[in-house]
Amino acid sequence: MKIFVAGAVLLATAFIGQTVSAKTLEDVLKEKGVITEADFKEVTKSKPVSYKIGKGFTLMSPDQKFSLTIGGYLQPRYTFADRDSDNTVASLRQDVSQFRVRRAKFVLSGHAFTKDLTYKVQTEFTNSGNATMLEDAWMNYKIIDEAQIRGGQDKVPFSRQWLNSAWALEFIDRSNASDAFYAGRDIGVQLLGKIPVYCGTLNYVVAGFGGAGQSLLNADNNNALNARVVYNPLGEMPYIEGDIDVSEKPLFAIGADYYGNTFVRNATTTAAGAGFTEATNVQFITNSLLFPSRQFPSSTTNVPNGWLGQNIARFIANEKVDVNTLSADVAFKWMGVYVQGEYYYGQGEGQTSDRFLRAQGGYGQIGYMIIPKHLEAAYRFSIVDPNTAVGGDMHIENQGAINYYFNNHYLKIQAEITNAHQQQASNPATNDMIYKLQAQLMF
Repeated sequence: MKIFVAGAVLLATAFIGQTVSAKTLEDVLKEKGVITEADFKEVTKSKPVSYKIGKGFTLMSPDQKFSLTIGGYLQPRYTFADRDSDNTVASLRQDVSQFRVRRAKFVLSGHAFTKDLTYKVQTEFTNSGNATMLEDAWMNYKIIDEAQIRGGQDKVPFSRQWLNSAWALEFIDRSNASDAFYAGRDIGVQLLGKIPVYCGTLNYVVAGFGGAGQSLLNADNNNALNARVVYNPLGEMPYIEGDIDVSEKPLFAIGADYYGNTFVRNATTTAAGAGFTEATNVQFITNSLLFPSRQFPSSTTNVPNGWLGQNIARFIANEKVDVNTLSADVAFKWMGVYVQGEYYYGQGEGQTSDRFLRAQGGYGQIGYMIIPKHLEAAYRFSIVDPNTAVGGDMHIENQGAINYYFNNHYLKIQAEITNAHQQQASNPATNDMIYKLQAQLMF
């Protein structure tokens, strides 16, 4: 514990600083009413180089037909895991003190030829040297607000928390339920739009993806289908957690998702992620978090914690497995309060054996701004049942967090404590205490 405290002090000292101001002279004149909105746009539209905090530096052509924004963010982290031991695997479950750079991302975005044709390229340097270094690479053409077409590699729109960027979270990591059910990124085409409806808007996505996951090409004709719909009755609810600015107007959103795919069970399952004959980066199969978080307690290697990856032995060798997953989510914020929750359901059916696998999970979290724009406290409960037909396999997490925002999510420090309870069929249940401290800088 002394090492944890020392690490926390070091990180906090290193990243406490003054709030960064990004206001320009034009911004100040506009706020004071010296110039009008039309004047502001006229003065600023021809700037060849500009900067906006949290977005980055933007280069703009004189005719405004081309733009390039360069930005990114950095997340250094310290973790101390006080791991619960049992008699059978005590030697494998020692405490861990760990420094790491969790994320170091570089982002290019903008428009070309017309403001209706936008693009984004995002890389993750902590994955340098492997296929997952390239995260996003897509172009989007807006025909009208109600109909847009996007092609390339992007997040599969399944689960609100997954769609919330990693820089915009109330907690340091997403919930264990989200990690167990989301599909990740994939290459494909999407039809999306925002439709005005009674008392709000209806956002939708209908998509087809390759099915193999991030940066991989599928080797057969099994593609993935995906759809998401979100109703915003009180105005557009952003995919950003927390109510840092203490909004005077309440916002609420309710969404639902579907993802379907077919995989082929391998003859062996001895290695993590080797449960299927085709290479796959679909996260509810292969997702494994780095030691020491959410790892099977009796192992020192990374193993799948996705609901299907954990239970692939349920199906017979070389059979096709049809997978269908569903989720429903709600989000609400008002007067410094932010509430979010999701329910997940996954089903796999073997085409040869007719065997079924059903899994479910969910989480609920609430945060409150103790000091508006700066200090927030949050609590989250999350649970995963990776096989509803088997007892004693629940994964449960209770988490508390304290966040200090120097300048919104752009410069912040987060502290988190987690009780991770994991049931096991052949060993006693474990209760690990995991302490995390993370700083974030966006530029």
